[in-house]
Amino acid sequence: IGEALKKNPVLISLSLFHNSIGPEGAKHIGEALKSNMVLTTLMLQWNLLGEKGAQHIGEALKINKMLTSLDLDGHALPILELKGVSPVETIELQGKGLTHLSGIVIASCISSNSVLKSLNLERNKIGDTGAQHIGEALKANTVLTTLGLGKNSIGEEGAQHIGEALKINTVLTKLDL
Repeated sequence: IGEALKKNPVLISLSLFHNSIGPEGAKHIGEALKSNMVLTTLMLQWNLLGEKGAQHIGEALKINKMLTSLDLDGHALPILELKGVSPVETIELQGKGLTHLSGIVIASCISSNSVLKSLNLERNKIGDTGAQHIGEALKANTVLTTLGLGKNSIGEEGAQHIGEALKINTVLTKLDL
C-alpha cells in the first residue's frame, strides 16, 4: 500500500481499518504520506500500529500538506486545524475515545501550530504515553494557553512529562490534568 500511495495520483480516501498493520506498515504509509499530494482521508483505526507506528504517521504529517482527516482510534482528527494550516484558536476533542495513538499524532501536529490557543482532550484515553508526547510538544509550542487533559488515565509518568514541559513552556496558563 505504501508504494502504491507514493505513485497513485487519484486516490483521495483510504480505509485500512480493522487490519493487522503494525509499526513497520505504518512506517511505509508514513513515507508515502510525505510525497502523496492527493490523499485527504486516512482511516487506520483498529490496527496494531503501536507507539512507533503513530510516531511514523505523526512525523509524516509535518511534511504532508493534503491530509485533512486521520482516524486512528474511532474518531477522525482534524489534521489541518491541529497543524494550524486551517487556523482556529480552539479545538474541542473531549469524550471522543482518543487513545495514546491520537495523542502522539496530536502532539506532532500542535508542536509547531502558531494559532491554536485552546485544546480540550478531556475524557479520552490518552494515558501516560500520549501525555509524554504532548509534553514534548508543549516544550516547542509558544501559543497554546489552555490544555484540557483531565480524565485521560494519565498517571505519575505522564504527569511528570507534562511537569517537565511546564518548566520550559511559559505561555500555558490553564491546565486540567
